[in-house]
Amino acid sequence: MKRSMLRISGLIVLGAILAAGSAWAAGAGNGAGIALNAKKIDGEIYIKASSLTSALGGSGSYDAETSTYTYQPADIPSVIKKVSPSVVAIIGKPTDIGSADPRYALAHGTGAIIRQDGWIITNAHVVDGMTNLVVVTADGKKYDAERTHSDPTSDLALVKIKATKLPVIKLAASPLKVEAGETVIAIGTPVSFSLRNTATSGILSGMNRSVSSAYNLLQTDAAINPGNSGGPLMNMKGEVIGINSLKFVDVDVDNLGFSIPADTVSYVINHFFKYGYVKRASLGLELEESWSALIGIPSTDPLTVKSVNSEAARKAGIQSGDLLYKVAGKQVNTIVELNELLKGYLPGQQIEIMLQSDGDLITRKLALTAG
Repeated sequence: MKRSMLRISGLIVLGAILAAGSAWAAGAGNGAGIALNAKKIDGEIYIKASSLTSALGGSGSYDAETSTYTYQPADIPSVIKKVSPSVVAIIGKPTDIGSADPRYALAHGTGAIIRQDGWIITNAHVVDGMTNLVVVTADGKKYDAERTHSDPTSDLALVKIKATKLPVIKLAASPLKVEAGETVIAIGTPVSFSLRNTATSGILSGMNRSVSSAYNLLQTDAAINPGNSGGPLMNMKGEVIGINSLKFVDVDVDNLGFSIPADTVSYVINHFFKYGYVKRASLGLELEESWSALIGIPSTDPLTVKSVNSEAARKAGIQSGDLLYKVAGKQVNTIVELNELLKGYLPGQQIEIMLQSDGDLITRKLALTAG
């Protein structure tokens, strides 16, 4: 079988379907230590109950008669129960259906409600090129939907339905703080639209992965299948740490899925609502990574300027063949590292870069252009 990266929206043909406590410990006990609000009184340490549930998830109750506090750790069923009402299934007609019967060829994916008045985040590849979009919520209600925003670079899009008082997801705060080995849960619509709100669990396998992506991704071994695209990846506090987007497919490969981290999701959503699109900043340069960086070997090699594409970069004296070492005082060795750094800037802002040009190490002020 050919090895490939698979966009995991699901293509279904209805006719073919008709014819044919330890969990908490695994999720929270990552060895990093957790800071909790506490006070020291008469030599004893007292921790606020709200601080405990905020840091670890779960719930607690106080019995005044016995003066006891009972803490119930978060478990996988409780996290699914908490988040699943905010997860929706999305289905529509793709414009490219090949030889499939147009009456039955549909594409589907997943989304997560981000605002009570019907705004839903999903993958761009789920809804781009789709017509007759329909959203089905976890309680079985059906809504006509409209794609309002799309950003293929991040593979994120917004869908809108006419609804109110919807349950919303809680995105993890930026910058995202996660560790390999944490228990994670995915919810989506794998393979068949009838399998809406299917949950799977696993661990966070790795962070800062760059695979067929402009930005860093999270890696998980939770089962991610076609149709899971656009669905959430949650931690044991019920926070959405990522939006599922890709899986690695090979006859010899198992459970290698990837999610767009919550901080990138927040960045894109904020731009959608503020500007109507992602107002992405660029150096105005075509850059090339070193051989080591391309194949994944840790490298401090600079990026090479292949071409100068903006007037601002030309005015700054940047030339093809120059070597780019630092941007805004930070060393960048890959395109993804540069893209991550530029999320903090807008076109038109000035930034300092360090280059090697004609054998000399120089710094330049550069006006960022639209990327």
